[in-house]
Amino acid sequence: MRTFLAVHRAGSLTGAAPSLGVSQPTVTAQVRALEEQLGQQLFVRRARGVTPTSVADELAARVAPHLDALTDVVAGQPGPFAVPVHLAGPAELTTLRVLPALAGLVARGLELRVTFGLADDLLAGLAQRRFDLVVSTIRPRGRAFTATPLTDEEFVLVGPRGFAGDPRTAPLVAYAEDLPIIRRYWRTVLGARPPAGPAVVVPDLRGVLTCVLAGCGVTVLPRYLCAAELASGALIALLEPEEPPINTLFVVSRAEPCRAGPAAVRDALLTDAARW
Repeated sequence: MRTFLAVHRAGSLTGAAPSLGVSQPTVTAQVRALEEQLGQQLFVRRARGVTPTSVADELAARVAPHLDALTDVVAGQPGPFAVPVHLAGPAELTTLRVLPALAGLVARGLELRVTFGLADDLLAGLAQRRFDLVVSTIRPRGRAFTATPLTDEEFVLVGPRGFAGDPRTAPLVAYAEDLPIIRRYWRTVLGARPPAGPAVVVPDLRGVLTCVLAGCGVTVLPRYLCAAELASGALIALLEPEEPPINTLFVVSRAEPCRAGPAAVRDALLTDAARW
């Protein structure tokens, strides 16, 4: 069961092996033995990793609290960090803000396992107990989650140093083909839709930033991501509306008593976010 839960959380037979201290063939053998015992398939093997079946999701939800509690007892650690905390969030904010905020806890013994992804996918993983906490760009619906506002990200329309054209007709560098961030900015600030599709699509806002710095076009970014470049003049803000668009991010847990480790991570993030 412990092996099963590690695979369910890691999404990979190979990825689960190090945390268990065993080899990948041993993990595979134990999962197969459990499937044979239950008479049901738990995982669908993919080219990269595994996808849990609905049977596996239900089993993980039932056994995870008990296995985590037993692990705490066996570890014999009275502190909050008896088992790793599984944290998920958007790659950019997690890399630049969230992880540095947790350095103090890591120094005190926190073991952290981090996953990047889109909000809907990560919240589904939280419900399935793959993660302990999720930093989400959307507020989850329903009573299954507890969502606490973490920080507001302000969006700014930027171009490279020396840009003197009309941003409404300039090439667009976007995070996704459907221009999610740019489209919202255009609608809120300019009262219209973007006139054209993207010239460049990079599925990472740090890559979008790099493209704009190189002169590929203009884009909309969270201010925290490009503050240094705006301060140095490498980027310029093309518009400064009185009320720039913002988006609230949340730290989300399941609506149940939170283990000590995830609770410590959540508290550290809420404290540090006051200065973001």
